Amino acid sequence: MLDRRSFLAAGSAAATLAALGLPAEALAASGLQLSQPRPFSFDNLAAEAKSLAGRPYAAPAPLAPQVLEKIDYDAHGKLKFDPANALFRDGPGAFPVTFFHLGRFFQTPVRMHVLESSDGDGFAREVLYSPSYFSMPADSPARALPEGAGFAGFRLQESRLGDQARLDWQKNDWVAFLGASYFRAIGELYQYGLSARGIALEVAVPDRPEEFPAFTRFYFETPAAGNTNSMTVYALLEGPSVTGVFKFVMQRGKAVIMDIDSRLFLRRDVARLGLVPLTSMYWYSETAKPTAIDWRPEVHDSDGLAIWNGAGERIWRPLNNPTQTRASAFADTGPKGFGLLQRDRSFDHFQDGVYYEKRPSLWVEPLGDWGEGSVQLIEIPTDDEIHDNIVAFWVPKADAKAGASYNLKYRLHWTDQEPYPSPLARCVATRIGRGGQPGQPRPPGVRKFMVEFIGAPLANIPFGVKPELVLTASRGKFSYIFAEAVPNGVTGHWRAQFDFTAEGNEPVDMRLFLKNGDQTLTETWLYQYQPG
Repeated sequence: MLDRRSFLAAGSAAATLAALGLPAEALAASGLQLSQPRPFSFDNLAAEAKSLAGRPYAAPAPLAPQVLEKIDYDAHGKLKFDPANALFRDGPGAFPVTFFHLGRFFQTPVRMHVLESSDGDGFAREVLYSPSYFSMPADSPARALPEGAGFAGFRLQESRLGDQARLDWQKNDWVAFLGASYFRAIGELYQYGLSARGIALEVAVPDRPEEFPAFTRFYFETPAAGNTNSMTVYALLEGPSVTGVFKFVMQRGKAVIMDIDSRLFLRRDVARLGLVPLTSMYWYSETAKPTAIDWRPEVHDSDGLAIWNGAGERIWRPLNNPTQTRASAFADTGPKGFGLLQRDRSFDHFQDGVYYEKRPSLWVEPLGDWGEGSVQLIEIPTDDEIHDNIVAFWVPKADAKAGASYNLKYRLHWTDQEPYPSPLARCVATRIGRGGQPGQPRPPGVRKFMVEFIGAPLANIPFGVKPELVLTASRGKFSYIFAEAVPNGVTGHWRAQFDFTAEGNEPVDMRLFLKNGDQTLTETWLYQYQPG
């Protein structure tokens, strides 16, 4: 643990920082107070995490909970980090770093460090908390926090070298780490939405509470001269069942791209080990909306799970808001990628000023062979948009036992659409209604499905040819099956239509794609239908 009582005087700080190759003038000007230097390397941080995993978990001592409880949502919102105190405010690099304050909902102190580093080797100094970094009302309960309290998280601000008329770095950020191991980034459409996590443990496991390990330390690598598009950050993860380290190389371009090197060590057995977890919100869409539940046509950050499996198959699984928690597993070997996507980009489908139509899609690209396992999707009931109720992650096939370790490398793409689009037509809507034919009595227990696809393979089929539906279900029977062009004048926009009669009340797994002869025309649509 760093000696947080050791402050640098302004003059000696500049001399020592200069000797280390740190941005002395920039840091001194920012007003940040720093601890004495300690050696740092990513490998040593990983060795520390492995050593911690061999010992019982020691929860951090509570930090003035009677004070933090008073920093509620409103009080926390008034604690604004002053950009004049931002790390790397004047460089080097393009992206200043600002910090979140602790509060009722973020009570675990996170230690921030500035790193003079060459690929993870160098010296680290802790950025020591001071209330002077924040714009703070005179009556704020935060003024009662003890010295050296720490921070709750951090943000990477937009480029200080960019178009200030469009994106003032002091008012706009592009990455945020806040709470447990959660982090998120804006996509190509300049909106935040879904989140990623370092790890997910025991999600939707009966009789086991979900565990939320936390990033407890961050190390910001000082950007090299001329680096104007990326930031490298290292993190230590700690929790009752796991420890680990992460290296994030985050690039700001048209989209946000993160290359991540993670090394994880299990303290104890885990029933459901979720690696590379993505967390989102799905309340309702055109597929199913309870009558008059809300004035908006759709409310969701993501509308489907996309998978590009090791066999090369492209899969689209529309999301559900189930009546009870559901877990689905998609077995695979050597996956090429998966993600939670927001495919619906029409404002008219949402009618909301919070820009659901601009929420980013998040795609996971494995770097290296992940072996055998499954992409798992957890869907949790929700009756409001304030709850993240969707989780997707990778689960290795082998049991997660105490003492096991995992070294996973991957790339996260925070984008508008999939970074590697399929040449096949993609699914753009799933609609469900009463079954039967117009003008005839509606048969009880029969549901009609309309699944829409759009893409070049459907635009290129010969005139007069209709695609064939390849359709299966885990049980039940189909009727009234055919495909037709959607009558909107859009070339290559088709819909598959069928009626379905369920057997029993348990969920039914459906599978559909369109073909013409031996040619597959569309990605594979998977859907879990709840009868009743």
